[in-house]
Amino acid sequence: MSNQNQPVLVAGGGIGGFAAALALSKQGFKVQVFEQAPEIGEIGAGIQLGPNAFHAFDALGIGEIARGKAVYTDYMVMHDAIDGYQVGKIPTDEKFRVRFGNPYAVIHRADIHGSLVEGAHKYGDLEIITNCQIQKVEQDENSVTIYDQNGKSYTGQALIGADGVKSVVRETYVGDPALVTGHVVYRAVVPESEFPEDLKWNAASIWVGPNCHLVHYPLRGGKEYNVVVTFHSRQQEQWGVTDGSKEEVLSYFQGICPQARQLIELPKSWRRWATADREPIDTWTFGRVTLLGDAAHPTTQYMAQGACMALEDAVTLGEALRVNNNDLAAALEMYQKARVARTARIVLSSREMGKIYHASGVKRLVRNDLWRGRSAERFYDAMEWLYGWNVSNCLDAVKNYQGNVA
Repeated sequence: MSNQNQPVLVAGGGIGGFAAALALSKQGFKVQVFEQAPEIGEIGAGIQLGPNAFHAFDALGIGEIARGKAVYTDYMVMHDAIDGYQVGKIPTDEKFRVRFGNPYAVIHRADIHGSLVEGAHKYGDLEIITNCQIQKVEQDENSVTIYDQNGKSYTGQALIGADGVKSVVRETYVGDPALVTGHVVYRAVVPESEFPEDLKWNAASIWVGPNCHLVHYPLRGGKEYNVVVTFHSRQQEQWGVTDGSKEEVLSYFQGICPQARQLIELPKSWRRWATADREPIDTWTFGRVTLLGDAAHPTTQYMAQGACMALEDAVTLGEALRVNNNDLAAALEMYQKARVARTARIVLSSREMGKIYHASGVKRLVRNDLWRGRSAERFYDAMEWLYGWNVSNCLDAVKNYQGNVA
């Protein structure tokens, strides 16, 4: 199945796409990355990086680049947005780093993306094709061909569909609907000089309330702060990104405490995401085509693991290629088997975490009592399945894989 004279095609020039390109390049493949935007870049604001993300960066050879752009938090903390009660606090100090082998950090999406693009250029034979909207995918025994909006075709030995929640590649082979959650996310970045002094915590911080929550943490050495608010929309939503309005945000956060309420007074402009996920699937490799990142397992944001899972995917794909001596057929099958259960757990856990965050009434009281008196070690034990992932164990699930589930 391997024809080294042809490139591997990667649909999507985001974090997942360039992580895949980097993993492929390190294995000696020529790579073509196709991006529908007119230029390569990353929208959005900040994201959180667990130790598993740093394990992925290290495996991809860009650990030091990424570390130089991250902000390392002292703790994660959850407060009740109604009365300010501290629901839980998890230290991310030296004991955390020793336990999981890497830190917890926050970073601007553009800084991760730039690190991956830099690494992909450094390690291999990479071509980037922008302004390319993939319209059709075809494959035969020897190759895969994609066609863009102008009818132009590109042929390679395999295709990695890293083209997001609205993946054309997934639509071609799976055809399942995106599940619009009705949850709307507003994101903004605020200069440090405008951020409230009493919220300048070196922490990944969340305020949870009935059908809503707010998140804040520092970026770029504390020169900026990421602000995210989420609420359950009153209207029928369609997945997409638009400009938002402060008036809409204010209308959803009437009952929260003054300290948290400061956050929604800060941004000069907002970007509005109507979110969606999909039901987990057990098959996302189809001959010479496989899916990666949000195209394979789109998830809501409540586990803060979307980008981390795409990075893990890329590392696992590269490792599967390595152990199979670049036999693409064997590697793509192994990659899928290694990733299906873990990524499905993230999708399903994220849905449940959203319910915990947005609890009201008696459920809110139960939520606030969940972690009372819990030690750091007990929190770490609960996180082991998530943050204990690394390149040395990324293929372990293959040996337990039982094939398609009924």
